[in-house]
Amino acid sequence: MSALPPDTTPQSLATAVLPRRVRRVLEQLLNVASDELERQLTATMQDFEQQLFRMSEHAREPALQAGYMQTLRTLRMRSSDLVPRFMLGLEASLASVRRAPSRTGASDNPPASFTHLSLVDDSQMDEDAVLRDIASRQEARSSLPLHLLGQRIGVMAGTAAFDAERIPLGPRALCRIMRDSCESLQLPLESRLLLYRQFDRRVMSEYPQLLDMLNATVVANGILPSLSYIPIRARPTSQAEASAAAAAAKGGGKARRRRGGDTSQQPRTHTAWLGQADGDSPGIDEGAAFDLLQQLLSGRRELLGKLRPSQRHGTRQQLETDEVVSALGGMREAASNGSVRNLLDIKQTLLAQMRQERGHGASFSPQDSDTFELLDMLYTQIEREVRADAVATPLLRKLQLPLLRVALQDRAFFVRSQHPARQLLNAIAESGARWLDDDDLDPQLLEPLRQAVNNVVENFDGDSSVFEDSNRELQAQLQNLARKAEMSERRHVEAARGKEKLEIAKRRASDTIAEIVGEQRLPKFVRALLNQAWADVLTLTLLRQGVDSTEWQRQIEMTGRIVDTCGHGGSEADADLASHVEAALSQVGYHGEEAAAIARRLTSAMEDDEDPASRTELTMRMKARVRLGEDSSESRKAELPPRDEAEQAQYDQLRVMPYGTWIEFNINQQGDLVRRRLSWYSPVTDKALFVNQRGQRVGEHSLDSVARMLSRGQAKIVAAERGRLVDRAWQATLNALRSFAGRGARKDDNVGQVTQEPRND
Repeated sequence: MSALPPDTTPQSLATAVLPRRVRRVLEQLLNVASDELERQLTATMQDFEQQLFRMSEHAREPALQAGYMQTLRTLRMRSSDLVPRFMLGLEASLASVRRAPSRTGASDNPPASFTHLSLVDDSQMDEDAVLRDIASRQEARSSLPLHLLGQRIGVMAGTAAFDAERIPLGPRALCRIMRDSCESLQLPLESRLLLYRQFDRRVMSEYPQLLDMLNATVVANGILPSLSYIPIRARPTSQAEASAAAAAAKGGGKARRRRGGDTSQQPRTHTAWLGQADGDSPGIDEGAAFDLLQQLLSGRRELLGKLRPSQRHGTRQQLETDEVVSALGGMREAASNGSVRNLLDIKQTLLAQMRQERGHGASFSPQDSDTFELLDMLYTQIEREVRADAVATPLLRKLQLPLLRVALQDRAFFVRSQHPARQLLNAIAESGARWLDDDDLDPQLLEPLRQAVNNVVENFDGDSSVFEDSNRELQAQLQNLARKAEMSERRHVEAARGKEKLEIAKRRASDTIAEIVGEQRLPKFVRALLNQAWADVLTLTLLRQGVDSTEWQRQIEMTGRIVDTCGHGGSEADADLASHVEAALSQVGYHGEEAAAIARRLTSAMEDDEDPASRTELTMRMKARVRLGEDSSESRKAELPPRDEAEQAQYDQLRVMPYGTWIEFNINQQGDLVRRRLSWYSPVTDKALFVNQRGQRVGEHSLDSVARMLSRGQAKIVAAERGRLVDRAWQATLNALRSFAGRGARKDDNVGQVTQEPRND
């Protein structure tokens, strides 16, 4: 037997084979990380020592107190070793940046043996779970800076970008180094877990700042200095092509039918997260758009004037817009304490104040009066889509006065969807939207929402930069939450893809057994064992080894031997085959006695001589057993009739929808809605994964069932033009204006502008 090759992993930057420039940058990264982490680790050890001392003082049992004191003595003897070992681990991690990731190949290592299996040590599981949780939280918290650092490390390594697990100074690397360094302390498991929590609180809580410093160091050395990240959303057309290609792979004739027509004519779907827009709006003529709005408002006033009894008023002085805005500024206190109920109250209060100050009545200009009415109508529509008990409700009430001042000064508020004040209004409103479920809103968003509104109410005095600053800070928070949601969504998508792979493997295993059995006549019980227990073995082999592996070929050979043995009615069992079958069954969860009984049945056709009671008992066990990847609820679903023409059209449309499309589902007969994101679907199993606004998995439906709900009006695909709450409310406001005005008008849903159609009278 040849000796194992020596470990060639470099342990220091001095011994690593690196280009001069790469070595210099890595040394700078090591200096930056060492300075920060050494200080934080020293504080961590001090906190840990103090906590052990407090625990020993408060221990109620002498044995516990003695254990804490012994741990404390051990720590004081060896604590000086931890920081140097950690620094050595940091350097070794950086030094191996150009070393290829370790791969276990069939040519280098003998096949793994599963003859002797044992449970994983509890301490190893606990440590792995704690450290994995620490690293995962930091990866979610700093996903974008980690992505950028991985790109830059990949440039220095001369390879593709590093993922979060391979980044030398990433959260996983730091947790691995910490675990290795703790071995020198020789602490019990409970104390190590306590130390890891201190490490998380002291060191990893400062990791985002360290990550920014690392990126800045690499940028200062001219490595991808202009690198930025822009998320790419799937286009409906590209998804259509991908879906058609997948369908063509299964059957060319059906691919053309599944394209669902020309997707370019379909409305653009809404794929943004909470409070975000799908994209920039095209430029419009804001003045012309607002003039048309005034015409609609004029038509509304004309109709209302005919319905109301005529009232003659004396000549009133018309207020200038600046006077109105200035007077509204004096009502800031009322807006802050939430005593202002609605915009019409503000209007009446302001006119009363002017009458009291001037001794005679005053009126607004037509444009200012239109602004009051239009914003009031918009608020009315928004309140219909916001829950009365939501946190957003009082915030919206506080926000209406500064919004009114903005709208009076900047008419573009109504027609420009990306206006900062309108974006802020949308973010506040959507936090209380009726389509949100109880778990859809992240609690971390509530405080930023309050801060944004309070900042506007307290500091806005005609300067639009206050809205811009508040909106920018809130949008940054929304971006962070969106990144967290995307990472959570990605994990669920990977899990769903794993289930798809399992289903493909199960079908391949079933087809393989059917092909090998062919027309041979096998005992009914043997056939049942083949299609259940042995099919699980083949499925697991496919998942682990793949279709091109020697292990898969060996299992096919064993399947043939099983069929030959049972089909020819041999009187003697194949002991070698039985041993292989028993070992394979144990790997898919069958216990020793059960695996041995099934192996005897599959390797001998002597069925009549067996005890019927034992065969019945084994049959009952097999029925009660949950198979590999089995979903017991699927088998109970009733067979649905074929889709009709409308349902088929909706099904074809779903097959070309981009991932990330939002769909609104009716949840009761009262018409209450809940919005869910179509994160992924499988063309193999027809299963679709849905998540909520936080990226949490909330359900898995078949595309067939979703298509039927869409056809019956129980669900609706959210279009981009109506995806945001303010945009929906704006369109409802325009519809109300058109109904009052009594003239034909149509809207451009992309920007919220209106264009008048010619009248036929």
